[in-house]
Amino acid sequence: MRAPFCFSMFPRTFFNRGRIMTSVANRVVLEAQDMAQTLESLASQILERASDPPRLALVGIQTGGVHLAKRLEKILLERFSLAVPVGTLDINLYRDDWTRLHTQPIVRSTDLPFPIDNKDVILVDDVLYTGRTIRAALDALIDYGRPRKVQVAVLVDRGHRELPIFSQFTGLHLETLFEERVNVLLAEKDGVDRVVVEGAATPPEAENTSFHKKTFN
Repeated sequence: MRAPFCFSMFPRTFFNRGRIMTSVANRVVLEAQDMAQTLESLASQILERASDPPRLALVGIQTGGVHLAKRLEKILLERFSLAVPVGTLDINLYRDDWTRLHTQPIVRSTDLPFPIDNKDVILVDDVLYTGRTIRAALDALIDYGRPRKVQVAVLVDRGHRELPIFSQFTGLHLETLFEERVNVLLAEKDGVDRVVVEGAATPPEAENTSFHKKTFN
């Protein structure tokens, strides 16, 4: 089994008139080939740990998780001859941050074309961050039935959890600063496969006093 990638970012610090600044430029951490290898590793992990492969079902969280779930489905079928049903899940109505939003969230479709009762469901998402997206996905999923087991597969785990949630299947463990953004670009919606960490130079005192908008992951 291929071990998951682990990428550590060490910010460069410098002094500006007595103030310490941290410089974190935008940085590509996965390109198309890396992402393909990572998804192959995730598919292998899922199959190796499956206690009953016919019970498996993949459920992609809108939107990035949907594309990744479909890719995992294809890998499992073509490489391992395992047909796994795939569904999509929208979690916007289950978010716990409605009062912080400046605009109404876009509600996308949920499509579970199979009964989830007694299934071993794997929730698929692009980035695991605070854990709040997965919490919302669990609430949404239970409204459709009672799975035997629910697990989580993510392309990138960037840390900074706020809830006791973790992924059982992880492609890349990435050390990030809290105010950075991890942007997963996918060919299906962006025309390219790439993972980019976006950051900016920020003085420590500004980090302590400024409001930082959280990405809901």
